[in-house]
Amino acid sequence: MNEASLGFGAGVKGERPLLQVRGVGKFYGARIGCTDVSFDLYPGEVMGIVGESGSGKSTLLSCLAGHLAPDAGQVIFDTRDHGPRDTVAMAEPERRQLGRTDWAFVHQNPRDGLRMGVSAGGNVGERLMAVGARHYGDIRATAEDWLGRVEIDPGRIDDRPRAFSGGMQQRLQIARNLVTGPRLVFMDEPTGGLDVSVQARLLDLLRGLVRRMGLSAVIVTHDLAVVRLLADRLMVMKSGRVIETGLTDQVLDDPQHGYTQLLVSSVLQV
Repeated sequence: MNEASLGFGAGVKGERPLLQVRGVGKFYGARIGCTDVSFDLYPGEVMGIVGESGSGKSTLLSCLAGHLAPDAGQVIFDTRDHGPRDTVAMAEPERRQLGRTDWAFVHQNPRDGLRMGVSAGGNVGERLMAVGARHYGDIRATAEDWLGRVEIDPGRIDDRPRAFSGGMQQRLQIARNLVTGPRLVFMDEPTGGLDVSVQARLLDLLRGLVRRMGLSAVIVTHDLAVVRLLADRLMVMKSGRVIETGLTDQVLDDPQHGYTQLLVSSVLQV
């Protein structure tokens, strides 16, 4: 499956993709996790990936983020110092460093992305220290600033995450991830498990941060309202394969594949 068949545009003329995914596949014995997935993601672009449970979207995200080793394909990232590099072929220490600097991963369950025994400020500060920050006063000031950015009272900088609500924990995880200014963020069901009112507030916050920081992002979700609000382009998966893709509004308003039509009608009908 090539990019033309997927219907992806070429991005801004002369601009190089930030991420190039080529024929990525992951298999669990005879079972397909995902197969033959290819796309380009350009700087400042948000890609949404949707599908029912078991469609392969989370497996794909894990392969892209380096949490799973794909059995086939390449994940080529345009690094700051060395240009396009296949992250699948990178040594593990180099890939981990990428995960602390230019990449970030927002988990569905914020407890998977936070140190629950460390203060809110410590959670944010740890990522700064991982990229070389050492001045305590500067680290604390930056942590306070980021708590404010994600709508957490900076006065709670010394509170531990377990004292926060689920929505606050998710916002803290976002602050921890974005404080170092990554260029690419992977999000796995970032609003899953939250009350509707909390989801709306978090989505508004995410949309503002993504646009202001010019982030590229890959967002996996089963919630089409999430991709409607956040994603520029949309990829629909079924049984480990990409079955439809295009501009988000185009896919949601005029789905071509029967499965996408069913998915849209079942979720978006009032």
